[in-house]
Amino acid sequence: MADNLSISQRSYAMSKMRSQGNRSTELRMVELFRKNGIHGWRRNYKVHGHPDFVFLGKRVAVFIDGCFWHKCPKCFVRPKSNIEYWLPKIERNKKRDREVNVELRSRGWTVLRFWEHSLKRPKLVLKRLQQSL
Repeated sequence: MADNLSISQRSYAMSKMRSQGNRSTELRMVELFRKNGIHGWRRNYKVHGHPDFVFLGKRVAVFIDGCFWHKCPKCFVRPKSNIEYWLPKIERNKKRDREVNVELRSRGWTVLRFWEHSLKRPKLVLKRLQQSL
């Protein structure tokens, strides 16, 4: 589909959009923690790699990776437009994820990564989380 805006108009429109983060997935995880009596977690704690949740006492970092942004092998749908931009960006995200995992583990952290779609099966998420805590 052709864009109905000029390049400068599209650039301006996009510059006005602000990230919402992965608020919906984080809130689903918060709900999961609360329903199951999981305590000791912190959000937005300043740890290398900016995990979504941190359990300081147990040194567990939890990331919830968006299926598009981190190229989920199950759900990823290749973008149809602007491929020259999106594919390298997504590959950089995956590379950064691997580097963050290595760095945190070298500092003694347990790193848990859940795909966004895995929150649809909360029992599996809980089981993996409880094994690490």
